[in-house]
Amino acid sequence: MSDKPTKDTVNKVVLAYSGGLDTSVILRWLQDEYQCEVVTFTADLGQGEELEPARKKAEMLGVKEIFIEDLREEFVRDYVFPMFRANTVYEGTYLLGTSIARPLIAKRQIEIARQTGADAVAHGATGKGNDQIRFELGYYALNPDIKVISPWREWDLTSRTRLIEYAEQHQIPVPKDKRGEAPFSVDANLLHISAEGKVLEDPAEEAEEYVYSRTVRPEDAPDTPTVVEIGFEKGDAVSVDGEALSPASLLTRLNEMAGANGIGRLDLVENRFIGMKSRGVYETPGGTILLAAHRAMESITLDRGAMHLKDEIMPRYAELIYNGFWFSPEREMLQALIDKSQEHVNGSVRLKLYKGAIHTIGRTSPDSLYSLEHVTFEEDAVYDQRDAEGFIKLNALRLRLANKRGEG
Repeated sequence: MSDKPTKDTVNKVVLAYSGGLDTSVILRWLQDEYQCEVVTFTADLGQGEELEPARKKAEMLGVKEIFIEDLREEFVRDYVFPMFRANTVYEGTYLLGTSIARPLIAKRQIEIARQTGADAVAHGATGKGNDQIRFELGYYALNPDIKVISPWREWDLTSRTRLIEYAEQHQIPVPKDKRGEAPFSVDANLLHISAEGKVLEDPAEEAEEYVYSRTVRPEDAPDTPTVVEIGFEKGDAVSVDGEALSPASLLTRLNEMAGANGIGRLDLVENRFIGMKSRGVYETPGGTILLAAHRAMESITLDRGAMHLKDEIMPRYAELIYNGFWFSPEREMLQALIDKSQEHVNGSVRLKLYKGAIHTIGRTSPDSLYSLEHVTFEEDAVYDQRDAEGFIKLNALRLRLANKRGEG
């Protein structure tokens, strides 16, 4: 296992770099503190920001190896979709938008480290949150000997003022609109956008409307419902209204539809892995539609036993993702079970979107287990209602025996 990195043991480090104030300060701090070469890696996961400024800033700070990569398709195909096959929600409501992005970033950092001959990786997560754990568990799972640098756990730049002073001392440009304290912390990707901290720290206070950026207020959504049809193959969404779309394109389309109808807002107090509770305001518009559609698709294609087993293991699977164990053997074992269950989850679902709500209005599948012959209230030739008497009596037997014991 790797020892704590020092300037004597680190020659080159791959930094997860956004181009913002924090990671720009980290970049320069790594150069100064560790006297090492820094490679920057910036991932486009659909956060909706222009990434070329990150390249220019890295060049200005003397970085020679700069990686800027569009990972949107890989993100949705290999991380979001496998998670949604399990109908994954953490603590009943959270669709894990931040959690599911971290393993992909960690994976690419390790690959770039191998490619560039770097012996260390670094991230900009603080020492209070979940992301430090997610990144570092990913790093170690993929390279047990990698050295990991977490500046927020090492340095003394513990305030916004100190960060800006450091930036100014080292000629790191700080835009005028970034000098004031940000009202809350934001993380964004194609699946969701989250807001935490500062003005949102009191869970008793309603979040102001300016916190939301991907959805209209449900009250302001159109007065006419939007009907959408989503096609599935083996548990993954493949089309919207009959048009075949790539994973990232499909999620982008659903984000637009859901956002316009005020769908996908969540105000949550969650339990962080390290033990504290935190309040977050999340928008997961397309993902909220996707979850509803997938459950509706499973309702006519999954056997009862398979469906109920999936529902039992889902909280465990969700917790593994939330806590950073994407690359663990137990997550991969659960994934194999989940993927097996999706072999016949094919067909299409029609949904009505209206003022923040999603209503399932139809579902059809070539692999449907729904039998009108068996379920009809009219006369049928396939089900003998007298069979139910013995079924009920056998299931009641232990209850009757327990009751008789109590009488004694």
